[in-house]
Amino acid sequence: MTHVTNNREPLLTDHVDLLQESIENTRKKYPFIIIAWVILPDHFHMIINPLEGNLSSLMRIIKLSFSKKIRNLMDAKGGRIWQNRYWDHIIRNEEDLNLHIDYIHYNPVKHDVVGDPFSYFYSSIHEYYMQGFYSRDWGVKKIKFPGEYGE
Repeated sequence: MTHVTNNREPLLTDHVDLLQESIENTRKKYPFIIIAWVILPDHFHMIINPLEGNLSSLMRIIKLSFSKKIRNLMDAKGGRIWQNRYWDHIIRNEEDLNLHIDYIHYNPVKHDVVGDPFSYFYSSIHEYYMQGFYSRDWGVKKIKFPGEYGE
């Protein structure tokens, strides 16, 4: 799934701790498995497997939690934090899963945040590398992904 901030405001990486706290607090109440993730300044991608509840409810809770935290931090009474909708995709098979994991891990390079996906901190790519799923030179050369990914 992909979630984008309102008007693509670049506030997620500056407040990544609040987003991660919102995700973890939600996961404690409504268990889900995070398969892959990346947080960029104005959007984030996650592949999750909900163990309870449904995807839409989980995302609503995460976004509301983060919105409340960021408003408190900024001493704001209101204002939109997120775009109204999010993009989701049902994983069809292992090939589809692997393609989406790669897309997520390549996303900081795609958006010209870094030239090497391993130099980007807010990503699960490091966990995958430690498990041997990627070589250290993966993603340094331009990769084109077929299909839609919710950007």
